[in-house]
Amino acid sequence: MEDHFTKPKSFGAVLDQTFRLSKNNFSTFFMIMLIVVGPIVILDAIVSLLAGSSFFREVSSGGSFFEQLSNTVDDSLYGTTTLAEDLGAIIVGLATIVLYPVAQAAVIYAIEAIRDKEEFTAGSVIKQAFSRFWPIFASSLLFGVIVFGMILVSVIIITVITAGGALVNPLAGVIYFILLFLAFGSVVAYFLTRWSLYLPAVAFEPCAPGLGRSWHLTRKNFWRTFGLIVVIGAITIIISVVFDLLGTAFLGYSVLYSIIINIVTIITTVFFSVGYALIYLDLKLRNDGDDLMEMIEDYESPNP
Repeated sequence: MEDHFTKPKSFGAVLDQTFRLSKNNFSTFFMIMLIVVGPIVILDAIVSLLAGSSFFREVSSGGSFFEQLSNTVDDSLYGTTTLAEDLGAIIVGLATIVLYPVAQAAVIYAIEAIRDKEEFTAGSVIKQAFSRFWPIFASSLLFGVIVFGMILVSVIIITVITAGGALVNPLAGVIYFILLFLAFGSVVAYFLTRWSLYLPAVAFEPCAPGLGRSWHLTRKNFWRTFGLIVVIGAITIIISVVFDLLGTAFLGYSVLYSIIINIVTIITTVFFSVGYALIYLDLKLRNDGDDLMEMIEDYESPNP
């Protein structure tokens, strides 16, 4: 077994190992993701071409560069779309929901092979991930519904109470909004963090949807898990936003822009999946060790 996996790691050690494994095995991890979600990139490009988008540059008219950029963003946000574009977006979205969790699971299996010092190929871990396709798909769908439901209910409650308070006193509306946002945000963050490790749990263990197993693994490790997910997620979001801004500025919403953004998404997903797997393996090591110690203590303690 890889030495770095034999004992629990500190917060910084998990981040360091995430960067190290991502760098040392980038080509293999990228190939895994590309094989699984590459059809989404191709499908998205074809949909954009059929919708009439330019391949190299798609910007709105304007006198200056910044005016063109502003008009391009406005047209994207408020412009009308055709039925074909809407159907294409729905198909791409559904394919993303189905294939991305499988691709992440394949990367997680690759991390396990590295930990156990076993030989693996992109094809072998992809095959392993697809062998758990239905549990992974059903669990990811359930988790997505839970996330959507929690956010929707929170937004509705915050909006109704804030609007009611604003009618009485605008300052009260602002105070209500801040307090409710912090309260509901904390609750949502807590539950989603406790359930966040469902995917590696489903991939490695005979359980589905894995929410209970994730809850057990994050016991006594909420802040650690929350902090790691926030830091790793923030890094991926910053990279995505930077490339999104640069791509929009120079290419507009062209087909080439969508291809580049999809490739950047694949790269950031690789990085997040590696960190995600390491968080799971570290917590599993910690909890399995704790459970073993509890069993030993129970065995050694005299019966009352």
